[in-house]
Amino acid sequence: MGFPERLTVLMFLKDNGCFWRAGVTQLVECDLAKVDVAGSNPVSRSRVLPSGLAMIKRCFLLLCGALLAASLVLAQDYKMEPITTAAPGLPAAFAALIDTGGFRIAGPSGPWCEIWFRKSIPSGAKPSDNAIVFPIAQGTLVGILRFPATGADRRGQTIKPGVYTLRYGIQPVDGAHVGVAPQRDFALLTPIADDADPNALPAFDPLVQMSRKASGTPHPAVLSIEPPAGSTFPAITKEGDHDWVLNVKVGNLPLAIIVAGKVEA
Repeated sequence: MGFPERLTVLMFLKDNGCFWRAGVTQLVECDLAKVDVAGSNPVSRSRVLPSGLAMIKRCFLLLCGALLAASLVLAQDYKMEPITTAAPGLPAAFAALIDTGGFRIAGPSGPWCEIWFRKSIPSGAKPSDNAIVFPIAQGTLVGILRFPATGADRRGQTIKPGVYTLRYGIQPVDGAHVGVAPQRDFALLTPIADDADPNALPAFDPLVQMSRKASGTPHPAVLSIEPPAGSTFPAITKEGDHDWVLNVKVGNLPLAIIVAGKVEA
């Protein structure tokens, strides 16, 4: 047969026995043995995909790959939902200070952590050191965190499932923590069973000793806290390539805590 001057894909499919198999998942090649091609031989009659259809197939596969990649990126998102019940198993002294409403953070594998903040965080004058963001006293109880399954802190240390206190800590200027974060403000985790007095204000070194019981290492279990980037509360936002930040207002104090993401070395 002779080829018309304008050969559409549909005309070519119809005239040469090409067809789609299994919907859009597989494009079946044409049998060029049915096409009268000058100088054809048994080798040239083998099933060869015409260049136009090959390009369509490549574009289709590229599109599928792009859609798959986009879906995988979206699947890595962290979500926040409110909790309307109090933190489980709190001693009465802690329960009196902690808000009964909290936040559940869910990640790609399901629930990641749950956080209940203090009803209000005692604060004082703004620190003179610009690297200290919050006017909070060292060791102040900030809230309660629960890992329903194995969790991790800002350093990537594994944290066992359980309930932990969050206490405000000011990183010392001793040369050992240079470049860890632009601010000196952190929250240190301690197992609730090892934190007896919610009104205590442990100094940095004693607080580190308490927090080592959460990490099981020579380092405390820490989460970074910082000023919120936005003005919507509560909200969870992505910061950089891999950090997820819970933005809240505790009483009148806006506060952001990085709940997921490991600090880069």
